[in-house]
Amino acid sequence: MSTRRDALLALLADGALHSGAELAARLGVSRAAVWKLVGELRSQGIDVQSEPRRGYRLPAAVELLDAARIERVASSHGAPSGALEVRFEVDSTNARLYEAPAPRPNEARILFAEIQHAGRGRRGRSWVAPFGSGLTFSVAWAFAETPPGLPALGLAIGVAVAETLLARGADGIGLKWPNDIVWRRRKLGGLLLQLRMEAGGPATVVVGLGLNLDLPPDVRADLEARGAFPVTDLHEAMAGRTPGRNELAGALVAAILASLAEFTRDGFARFAPRWQALDALAGEAVRVTQADTTVDGVARGADAEGALLVQVEGRLERFHSGDVSLRPAS
Repeated sequence: MSTRRDALLALLADGALHSGAELAARLGVSRAAVWKLVGELRSQGIDVQSEPRRGYRLPAAVELLDAARIERVASSHGAPSGALEVRFEVDSTNARLYEAPAPRPNEARILFAEIQHAGRGRRGRSWVAPFGSGLTFSVAWAFAETPPGLPALGLAIGVAVAETLLARGADGIGLKWPNDIVWRRRKLGGLLLQLRMEAGGPATVVVGLGLNLDLPPDVRADLEARGAFPVTDLHEAMAGRTPGRNELAGALVAAILASLAEFTRDGFARFAPRWQALDALAGEAVRVTQADTTVDGVARGADAEGALLVQVEGRLERFHSGDVSLRPAS
């Protein structure tokens, strides 16, 4: 990690124009070194703008992630202390935690990143999150014993995320089976769960969340051009009243940890009615695609094991997440 590069980013985070001389003095380096550090930031996809003979700036102010602030907020919401880290850049927060040693049972390890180079979504898709435009983090959790209904864990965590956003005034938040957070039928965020079973040991799950806070217009256009599911961000859903990144990060960490602890005790049972109430496609015509097969029917929620229920020509069919794609029929 480049300490001076990170220090430069912290200076530019206010979105104001800073001269090269000012930045050099505050960092204790030469103006040529500042120019080199700006190049490092740009190489990471950060849009550092320059104005000849005036200085450098970011297009807008960015609240950088701060581990201490996130921990304080999470603690204020009743979250137990855990190992929480913020990194400037990683390949994938999920991959890092999945490959790391498992935490002790009923304890968590949490990793945030400002930049992910290989963020992943479900079904092998990439997760696009330009610098400062959202939240991307993962939580590793070990179960001492496999809880009942483990395949439904992703639905339970989706409930925790949606309820956190609703509590902050984001009306109209819903869930699309199995792992999408949506607003007005557009994708606001997504979950990725990876399970690792230890021979003779606990089961470890890594929960990754990507949440759009304020996507640049060009990123939205690019996603639409790729044929991605229509997207939105919290800035739009909350009419510009988006919480600060650290405040929201801490609240989401607390909610996810609480949901993991609750699921450990009770499985999916207590989450099921809450998920049904948030089901964005309940009772709607849907199309389910699995491998080379497409099925049209009416969405009827999820069962106790988290399987999708679809009414097809008078019969109820079950689909497990795996390689299944669910879309509105029109």
